[in-house]
Amino acid sequence: MFKVGILTASDKGSKGLREDLSGKLIKEIMEKNGYEVVRTVIVQDDKEDIKAELLYMADELKVDLILTTGGTGFSKRDITPEATLEVVDRLAMGISYAILNKSLEKTPHAMLSRAVSGIRNETLIINLPGSPKAVEESLDVILSALPHGLEILTGRASECARE
Repeated sequence: MFKVGILTASDKGSKGLREDLSGKLIKEIMEKNGYEVVRTVIVQDDKEDIKAELLYMADELKVDLILTTGGTGFSKRDITPEATLEVVDRLAMGISYAILNKSLEKTPHAMLSRAVSGIRNETLIINLPGSPKAVEESLDVILSALPHGLEILTGRASECARE
């Protein structure tokens, strides 16, 4: 079972002014698919707060996967991708590209996403959009490939080649 951390970046959500529907949906979907959610947190749209939480989940809790929601758009306060880029060691852009590609089939607004994906040590970090509908669609794209990628990343599997 893979351990998951969920981070919601939302000024209003962090102050209790908006319910975190996307974070709750991520938790529900991941648990339904056999993942163990060990931490869910809402932080304000502040780069240092986001970075601190990503580092805590990856380095202290040693989760296998961090899913973020929110902060990937064009607003001046949308800085989740920048915070993520400052903590990852390697990029995993194929994940973000797959989400973007599928999302563009549904709306041209998908091209406005700045989401990134990357690896810090043995933790995969994936930025997801902020809306529940987009979160569900994004997870639908990546869920089938996640277990194998996480097995390779965490050393639970060593072969990527198909026969």
